[in-house]
Amino acid sequence: MRLKHLAIGGAVVAALSTVALANTLFFRPWSIGVFFERVAFEDLLESPQTLSDLRLFEPWGIRRHNALLDDASDARFERQQARIRQNLTTLLAYDRTGLTPSQQLSYDTLRWALEQRMAGASFKLHNYPVNQIWGEQLNLINFLVSTHQVNDVRDADDYLARLRAVPAKLAQVKEAQAHRAAQGIVAPHFALQKAIDGMHAFLAMPAEQNPLYTSFANKLKHTKLRDIDQNKLLAGVKDMLDTQVYPAYQQLADATEALAKTHPRNDGVWALPNGSAYYAWALRGHLTTNLSPDAVHQLGLMEVARIQNEMRTILQATGHPNEDVGQAMMQLNDDPRFLYPDTDAGRAQVITDYKAILAEAHTLLPKAFGKLPAATLDVQPVPKLGEKTAAGAYYEAAALDGSRPGVFFANLYDIKSSSRWNMRTLAYHEGLPGHHLQTAVAREQTDLPSFRRFTWYTAYREGWALYAEKLADEMGLEPDPYDKLGRLRAELFRAVRLVVDTGMHAKRWTREAAVDYMVKTTGMSEGDSVVEIERYLVDPGQACAYKIGMLKILELRERAKQKLGPQFDQRIFHDLVLRNGPLPLDLLERGVNEWVAHGGKPLAS
Repeated sequence: MRLKHLAIGGAVVAALSTVALANTLFFRPWSIGVFFERVAFEDLLESPQTLSDLRLFEPWGIRRHNALLDDASDARFERQQARIRQNLTTLLAYDRTGLTPSQQLSYDTLRWALEQRMAGASFKLHNYPVNQIWGEQLNLINFLVSTHQVNDVRDADDYLARLRAVPAKLAQVKEAQAHRAAQGIVAPHFALQKAIDGMHAFLAMPAEQNPLYTSFANKLKHTKLRDIDQNKLLAGVKDMLDTQVYPAYQQLADATEALAKTHPRNDGVWALPNGSAYYAWALRGHLTTNLSPDAVHQLGLMEVARIQNEMRTILQATGHPNEDVGQAMMQLNDDPRFLYPDTDAGRAQVITDYKAILAEAHTLLPKAFGKLPAATLDVQPVPKLGEKTAAGAYYEAAALDGSRPGVFFANLYDIKSSSRWNMRTLAYHEGLPGHHLQTAVAREQTDLPSFRRFTWYTAYREGWALYAEKLADEMGLEPDPYDKLGRLRAELFRAVRLVVDTGMHAKRWTREAAVDYMVKTTGMSEGDSVVEIERYLVDPGQACAYKIGMLKILELRERAKQKLGPQFDQRIFHDLVLRNGPLPLDLLERGVNEWVAHGGKPLAS
């Protein structure tokens, strides 16, 4: 009888679980918290590469995604848009007034994101699948080299499976590029040509020298896999490169080369069909504000003038009376006091010095933050295959299971770009108290819905990192006047971005005019300026977010200081900005205002 009752009880539990699962998957979940998780995991489950990056499911033994690559077809976008429409309808069906303050913030954040994505439905083709910075042909290599882990035999087999999937993915990329070209949407000529050059360099490598082979060999070497035939696995990778990967890259390179011959122009997105409307939408998405391109442009000009005045003061105090800031900074670029040797040893020393800078910053973080993350941070050079066209630096977040640290990638292609007076500011931006601190804190907030932990808004993300550069100076981490000059030059560079990005995409500046303005205004080298300007041309609006986000955070901090007086605690302020995860700027401002109205005390969630 007891077994019978247990069986009946189990059947009831199973039936209730099935009903709950069906409700969660196909209808409006009873709990909005469950709905928030459903929205997040719908996106995550459609991106096996993101799942491999996060490593959410590996501790539970769920690993099937590690053998798959993301769908790069336009059909995926259509599926996403249909899901966005349905999720927005479901979200609006909940009674917002009955939610907790934290749930209301999640509601408003998700609504902003869904409505912004809905507004972009008509611009679904306004991107460049192949380009010199973020093109799929580069992303795929970087993902396999840096993100795919090899800890056991299954991981090794999954790596081979992903190599086997490369031809299908690159065929989707080639089709997407051709589809856009038929609609008059083609990447600038330089972006196509540099992508072609990169693919040719990739194809010219013998398989055993290719990073897809050498990185796999290195991963095998550092695992505990001693009882398997590693030579057999390496032979499999070589064969896959020769018979699957190389032919697929050759086909994409050929198609891109044919397209480049018919498209000699290097225009901003104003030249695309409905390009002005697209730029306004892209700018709003990155800035999370309604600032017009013209307003952003004018703000940039004002900030350029203000920052240059501050720089002149320091230049004069250090014996550089030149009133032309750009020329003075060009001279500093060539000053041997600040340069590393253009050798392997010099590049290794750059990495060592970055690590020392960040170690010092880590010891002072408790002065400004109450909550510090557990995730660790490493510094590595940008992989050689992409360093020629990559940004000066970037950050990749740590895996959630602790198996991979956060990484600050420093571009050492042009050693002169790693001037000692510039290094502290860059380290603070990418590492501590910048992107690493910001991203790790958000990801470790397990009480937040997943979509608030793992997504980001550019103005919040990059605004914080630029703010972190100034905060580090305030914390005493830039003791030398040249370090302070480096920070201001970095801020000037972000102000210039407001001018050139809007200039090229809204005011029809040429690529050459934008490069000339950046060189003369900042004193950056022409080579570095070309890389930057060409980045903005293929990613419209993104470069404007740094300065807009920083200005908003500074505005909120100053307002809180003025209203709270001696009750203002910067540690609570910083924890408030970070603990809620990435937010649109308007919602970040609302949260700070509520905190101030509460007397500067920590708010209940």
